[in-house]
Amino acid sequence: MELFTYLGILLGTGAFVGFTSGLLGVGGGFIMVPVQFFLLTSIGIDPDTSLRVAFATSLAVILPTAFSGAWGHWRRDAVLIKPAMVLGVSGLFGGIFGALTSSFAPVGILRFLFGMLALFSALWMIGSKYSEKEDERFNPKPAYTLWGFLGGYLSGLLGIGGGVVMVPILNILLKFPIHKAIGTSMAFIVFASIGGIITYLLTGINTPGLPPYSIGYINLVQFAALAIATLPMSRVGVKAAHSLPGEKLRYVFVILLIYIGLKMIGVFQWLNIPL
Repeated sequence: MELFTYLGILLGTGAFVGFTSGLLGVGGGFIMVPVQFFLLTSIGIDPDTSLRVAFATSLAVILPTAFSGAWGHWRRDAVLIKPAMVLGVSGLFGGIFGALTSSFAPVGILRFLFGMLALFSALWMIGSKYSEKEDERFNPKPAYTLWGFLGGYLSGLLGIGGGVVMVPILNILLKFPIHKAIGTSMAFIVFASIGGIITYLLTGINTPGLPPYSIGYINLVQFAALAIATLPMSRVGVKAAHSLPGEKLRYVFVILLIYIGLKMIGVFQWLNIPL
């Protein structure tokens, strides 16, 4: 693959990730991970190494993007600060344990888990009652701690921000309105991604077969190409999120999850569908 094409795909992916990140309150890892994985394997990097580099680099891009998105949502009063802090701190520790698990788990299992998690989240949101109003009775601190750790663990394990899990949890289980679920999820992602990033940096040191310009499992070339396009587009996504009705926003989120889940499990490949 030519360098121009390689970088062009990363830049386009970064722009799309930035927009969907701000729009839907997700870190964008569900988009960046498969794209990076397929690009790296196409240039001859071992699949096991490719997937872990994709996870780690995705988290590195997610951190500044999530911060930018959280700031934009906070300015629109869509971030609940206290829940975000409890979720975030527990998510940071969860991210460390998740990244440690991912550093030594078989790649096939990780891809399958990645896809199944996306599909489960999508089906959960389709089948659950849509919440328009907050209900504080369902929001005790132990619940924030538990779900924050789980979201952080999945963030580190699968290279996602955790928003793909946190948005349904906040909206369906904890009764946040969808816009506040998205905004608070973005704040949570800032913390959750830090734990995973640190762990992938340390566990990837001296790993053989890494692509050039890598620090641990984080590849600086892919990070730069993705981040350049992602950051400005996250602001555009935030503006779009607050102009869309909550129900329509929810269905956009579901469609994206279904596509990515089927892609990572390999359904399109089995059916010879070029998607």
